[in-house]
Amino acid sequence: MKVGTVRRLAVSLLAAMAGGAWAGGVQQIERIEVTGERGATTGVLDSASQGTVTREQLENRPLLRPGELLEVVPGFIITQHSGSGKANQYYLRGFNLDHGTDFRTVVLGIPVNLPTHAHGQGYTDLNFLIPELVSTIQYRKGTYYAEEGDFSAAGAAHIDYVRSLPAPLAEFALGENGYQRLVAGGSTPMAGGTLLAAGEVHREDGPWDLPQDLRKLSGVLRWSQAETDGLSVTALAYTNRWNSTDQVPQRAIDQGIIGRYGNIDPTLGGKTWRHSLSADWLGRGDYGYTRASAYAMDYGLNLFSNFTYYLDDPDNGDQFEQADRRKIFGGTLEHVRHGRWGATDTSHSFGAEARHDRIGTVGLYHTIARERIGTTREDDVRQTSLSAWYSNTTQWSPALRTIAGVRADSYRFDVRSNIEANSGKASDSIVNPKLSVVAGPFGSTEFFVNLGGGFHSNDARGSTIQVDPASGEPVERVDPLVRAKGAEVGLHTHLTPAWQTSLTAWGLDIASELLFVGDAGTTEASRPSRRTGVEWANYWRPARGLIVDADFAWSRARFRDDDPAGNYIPGAIERTASAGISWSDGPWAAGFRMRFFGARPLIEDNSVRSKSSTLANLKAGYRFGRNVRAWVEVLNLFDREASDVDYFYESRLANEPGAVADIHTHPAEPRTIRVGIAISL
Repeated sequence: MKVGTVRRLAVSLLAAMAGGAWAGGVQQIERIEVTGERGATTGVLDSASQGTVTREQLENRPLLRPGELLEVVPGFIITQHSGSGKANQYYLRGFNLDHGTDFRTVVLGIPVNLPTHAHGQGYTDLNFLIPELVSTIQYRKGTYYAEEGDFSAAGAAHIDYVRSLPAPLAEFALGENGYQRLVAGGSTPMAGGTLLAAGEVHREDGPWDLPQDLRKLSGVLRWSQAETDGLSVTALAYTNRWNSTDQVPQRAIDQGIIGRYGNIDPTLGGKTWRHSLSADWLGRGDYGYTRASAYAMDYGLNLFSNFTYYLDDPDNGDQFEQADRRKIFGGTLEHVRHGRWGATDTSHSFGAEARHDRIGTVGLYHTIARERIGTTREDDVRQTSLSAWYSNTTQWSPALRTIAGVRADSYRFDVRSNIEANSGKASDSIVNPKLSVVAGPFGSTEFFVNLGGGFHSNDARGSTIQVDPASGEPVERVDPLVRAKGAEVGLHTHLTPAWQTSLTAWGLDIASELLFVGDAGTTEASRPSRRTGVEWANYWRPARGLIVDADFAWSRARFRDDDPAGNYIPGAIERTASAGISWSDGPWAAGFRMRFFGARPLIEDNSVRSKSSTLANLKAGYRFGRNVRAWVEVLNLFDREASDVDYFYESRLANEPGAVADIHTHPAEPRTIRVGIAISL
């Protein structure tokens, strides 16, 4: 193949990844079959820390919860500190990302992160996912991509569903602790396209002394003209109710007040729902393509928590409810055009994005056994964002290309609070340049240098607040948008035709880790921070049907200013490792994974740290003929007593005279066995 042809193909693939491939399910790159590091091949990457995970790689992956799909991103850790209906806790690149503050997640073109949320800024609940329908997960880490906006300082992932199933499917699984799950779906030709319908019913109690009584329903209805081009219309529905065992003080376990899976407040839990309708259209021309998408969503949450027990109110307890009701409308328009500057191949990507969150209620209430006894804060919020970006890919020579871009974001907030002093309007805007330089390939090796700015938005209520809703004391307003600056150098190489590896060194500065603290109903201005790290990712296919991957990540997170309290960032992840094997041979298939979650500082002076943990999961299956498949999953294979989450703060039990500073832990689930059967009709 001639060099010019290879160069034009690389530019086309890069444009696809910078455009539709990352924006919600329309993927020009799917026109070729790729088998490499999570779908990545030499000549199409913009950095060493991005990739695509295919359905083949997900089929044999054991999963405790749907959100663990994101652990395909090297260095990502997914945990939980409450019931299974609540958003997971996320860790990546020196962050305790809480429920998603600095990692952007998009499913079928719809952003999942919720700003100005009752429980946490950027709240990302992935419990609505049906893993059997996921076709690809495309990820990119860092601040270097013009297409990625709010919440993407640490990175972003775009999850797509299949548009058709080869045959009607029914799966049923049973497990310990009342686990029951049914998934059914199928597709059929309709009106010049394909209609896909699928649903999930899930019930589970978990290992907790308080039965979780999880009751989850998820549904998908999707009509598509083709696998990539044309129009696709998707309806998603999800509801969930549960009881929860939140993190508990270690002293209560040590003193025998409760067991390892016990609780302090047995009336915690919640309910949530998410209903959406979206449309995506892709039209191709001789020199590029145009993509347009739009979505509307209705969302609600009622969450009951109690983290301090009897610290603030010794008589009634500290239980609180967080309520969120909103409707979200948005869309994206993008045009990608390929061309030439003289003898140089180029690609231009122009895009615009709009989003409006009409938050009818975002409230914080004092409760006893889920009954409201007081209102701490209740707000009606209108939040609108408009964004525009431009990105240019130029292949200057066979061994040098650049991707240069710029992104502008503008936000407007209108807060109407039950506390008049906290009502008001605010606005802010930010412009961020992006630049990537790719040298190579030299043989089978490419080198990358990436620079760029990013940001996350703060809760709208923090931009208009004047008084603490609990104490009535004056407080300072926060900047609505917080700037991040990132840099990265890395390489990606084929050590052998079957073994690919990437090595990345990165750094990220955030001007101020400002957050709205939903648990208290007020804002806290944190300090400027710096994170640095090294990541090493490996992908090996030693034989047909066998995939081996191993990822290692080291991070350092510190506050950049001086403070007597110390400069460690509480909860910041420092070391992670993950390794897995996926194997299939004839009717047999199996997957095995191990995950190391390193110790973390829990307080600024690093005097209190969490323990590290190593967990292993196994999945094995057998296919009976063409239409029946059975499998068994063993989660926490070696039955390790580990913590999913550790925090350090003050709380007070009913029998204690005052506040006690302690580690508060949420244990990982013990060894759990599940079995299932799938029938294709």
